Amino acid sequence: MTQTILCAIDINRPKEEAHVLEAAKRLADLDDAQLDVITVMPDFGSGVVGVYFKDHQVKAAKDSASEALEKLVSNVLGPDHSKKVRHVVAVGKAYEEVLHAAKVSQADLIVIGAQRPDFKDYLLGPNAARVVRHATCSVYVVRAD
Repeated sequence: MTQTILCAIDINRPKEEAHVLEAAKRLADLDDAQLDVITVMPDFGSGVVGVYFKDHQVKAAKDSASEALEKLVSNVLGPDHSKKVRHVVAVGKAYEEVLHAAKVSQADLIVIGAQRPDFKDYLLGPNAARVVRHATCSVYVVRAD
């Protein structure tokens, strides 16, 4: 029985990610599972890029991402269902943060979308492929139309 589902989405692609959210909700409804939705921002605080960003700018970007995530979930699943969803905004490498959030929340299932891959990636994009390869729980990959 599935108790927690983690759905990873990219808030910069709302139309493409809507069907990923819908699939995650359907799966969560089957077992009345908790649905967590995560989006990951790049880590602007590290490396060469970090020198151009102040702490308050990173916080403002994270706050903006949080608002966008809640709006996207509310628009796709409805405001009532969005209130039951745990919204997570992480900063770092997408696949690492998704795997970390799954471990912390003890997710039984990760739902992730597969962007149109480059030929070198064959079937999955690089983040989805890494999540599938390294997850300690089941992963449900939602194909783009």
